[in-house]
Amino acid sequence: MTHRSLTRIIPSIPVSDGAGVKLRRSLGQSQGLRLDPFLILDEFASDNPDDYIAGFPPHPHRGFETVTYMLAGDFEHEDHLGHKGHLRAGGAQWMTAGRGIIHSEMPLQEAGRLHGFQFWINLPAKEKMKPAAYRDIQPEEIPQLAISGGTVKVVAGRLETADGQHADGPIQGLSTAPLFLDVRLESGARFSQAVENGHSAFLYPYAGSLRVGGSEGQPLPNRQAGVLSAGDCIEVQAGEDGGHFLLLAARPIGEPVVQYGPFVMNTREEIEQALADYRDGTLAA
Repeated sequence: MTHRSLTRIIPSIPVSDGAGVKLRRSLGQSQGLRLDPFLILDEFASDNPDDYIAGFPPHPHRGFETVTYMLAGDFEHEDHLGHKGHLRAGGAQWMTAGRGIIHSEMPLQEAGRLHGFQFWINLPAKEKMKPAAYRDIQPEEIPQLAISGGTVKVVAGRLETADGQHADGPIQGLSTAPLFLDVRLESGARFSQAVENGHSAFLYPYAGSLRVGGSEGQPLPNRQAGVLSAGDCIEVQAGEDGGHFLLLAARPIGEPVVQYGPFVMNTREEIEQALADYRDGTLAA
């Protein structure tokens, strides 16, 4: 068994997106700060409605998947295909933009705390123009397991614990084989997880901090993405204030990435075609 170590730390930085929603972006803040197939990781967290109330009005996507995961608050998703989803605390949405989708994500609250994440996963060239799809995942669909010193929620992939428990997340069977866990550890608690060797993986502590590799491992502070080395096992220990974190892993695609805003393709010509299709009203036809 080969334990993964930290190879890079990407601090999150303040950015604004949508109609002025304040975010913190780690992966994706520049084109060099990606981890194939992950393109972007954004965290939105605020008690001030001025930071989120304008939301994300209708906008297009092509060529990748977006995943939104809520810890607190309420959003509503709508798209041109007629899908409507209610994102509430503990739930998620998994949207495949494929050849094109036009959607909005707007807050269903005028006050209170909003806290969640959105990340983008690239699609291989052969899937970029497949039909768009949307899955609304309610909190009760996401399995949660109690482990020594904490809990784990499984949104995608499979969790197998050291004491023999296992759970499959609601998202399965995708070509990038994503693993998406939300792990919450008490002070000093340890967690280990098998990860397919060859898959890209990173950690993002959104509360508390971690040591990657156990008590003698490398520190990973709050709100910083920790990119992991090759290996088949991840082991972490929570800091003094505990550690709540996302663990994300997936099979890399290994293809050129050309991104222009909400479009992610393999060539500049494909980006120009996406822009032309959007202007002509045929992007999501």
